Amino acid sequence: MRGTRPSTGVRMTRPDDALYHLLSWLSPAYPVGAFAHSSGIEWAVEAGWITDRSTLEAWLGSLLVEGAGWNDAVLFTFAHRAASAQDHAALCAIAELAAAAQPSLERRIETLSQGAAFRRVAAATMEGERLGQWGGIREEETAYPVAVAIVAAGQAIGLSAALTAYLHGFVANLVSAAQRLMPLGQTEAQRVIAALRSTVLETVGRATRLPDGDPFAHLGSSTFLADVASMRHETQYTRLFRT
Repeated sequence: MRGTRPSTGVRMTRPDDALYHLLSWLSPAYPVGAFAHSSGIEWAVEAGWITDRSTLEAWLGSLLVEGAGWNDAVLFTFAHRAASAQDHAALCAIAELAAAAQPSLERRIETLSQGAAFRRVAAATMEGERLGQWGGIREEETAYPVAVAIVAAGQAIGLSAALTAYLHGFVANLVSAAQRLMPLGQTEAQRVIAALRSTVLETVGRATRLPDGDPFAHLGSSTFLADVASMRHETQYTRLFRT
């Protein structure tokens, strides 16, 4: 019949199933070791760069707009597109870029260790045929945003919803780390997360509107203090976190 689309063979995920998966994957209970990482916030607190709710909110907002959060959003977007199209060559190139494009050793450790953990847990708890196409990407070289994007695409979960959940988890994990490093109560912590809602959604919108092409062209960071904090944390004398 004219106007009828041919079947692609991709099973669509029901909205309630997609939501449940996203809540599970980006929950603090999902064992990717996020509790062990602060992305340099531990040094920033010691150095006096983050001292209260307002400075933490500004720090995280900058990461989302022009730092590690933005770069993760770019990598997530291009990985999800490549995985959805089953373009293995593009996906491998994105995975390689994600592993290499880290401003410090600790940031590389953080994203690769969480990515590998996410991949292992997903493989142990989900249907194998719906985990997505890993191609030639080695487990230990799978960055966290790439791993989540591949599995979300394998479940036919939309890019916008998946990236929103990922960035919300990004913010929530770092707020949780800050609570263990400075006087920040539960209510104040939730105020930070609520205040960053529009920034998260704007970042999702910017990333998902990026044109196809080379993801490297859209990566970059102006959060130099955050990068320095991650580097200084490597030699910090007393530490609670790995990064």
